[in-house]
Amino acid sequence: MNPVTHLLIGWSIANTCNINRRERAFVTITGVIPDLDGAGIIWDFVTSDKYPSLYVKYHHVLGHNILFGILLCLSAFCFSRRRAVTALLVFFSFHIHLLGDMAGSMGPDGYQWPIPYLLPFSNAWQLAWSGQWGLNAWPNFAVTFITGLIMFYIAWKRGISPLEMFSVKTNNAFVLALRNRFGDTTKKGENKKKEKF
Repeated sequence: MNPVTHLLIGWSIANTCNINRRERAFVTITGVIPDLDGAGIIWDFVTSDKYPSLYVKYHHVLGHNILFGILLCLSAFCFSRRRAVTALLVFFSFHIHLLGDMAGSMGPDGYQWPIPYLLPFSNAWQLAWSGQWGLNAWPNFAVTFITGLIMFYIAWKRGISPLEMFSVKTNNAFVLALRNRFGDTTKKGENKKKEKF
């Protein structure tokens, strides 16, 4: 799946529990960070290799295994307030990333990018699905669209978006623009409270 799709899925998972901004960032970033193992494509492009050796050798290997998932969970546990909840969400987000790649990451050449889940302990178990669809197939666009709608809804309703990971000011401007366009949910809540008293 596309990194934007992974990010939106991670963000949706992060908002299933009441955790703080940093914890939401851990869960969201976990949804996309395994794909750092594909960064070798930049080196392959810069060096003009005819065959993308680093990308093919390390993508879906370094960041797509149980050890990497455990390290992410331990990091979240160490640097969170709600340690157990955040670590569990990170674990879930990581595995949803793997599931998304197994379902929808087939290359144009038909290669399925198996996931060596048990690395570095064992290379025996390669996760793959025979029904995997292409990276540019309609199901990936549908997942991106649905998780995008979820992100907009959470931003409008709760006042938080993935932008909060980079800038609270930018997040607030985005939320304000949404609420100006689609109505301010906080004002409706305040009016209901006032009516009760």
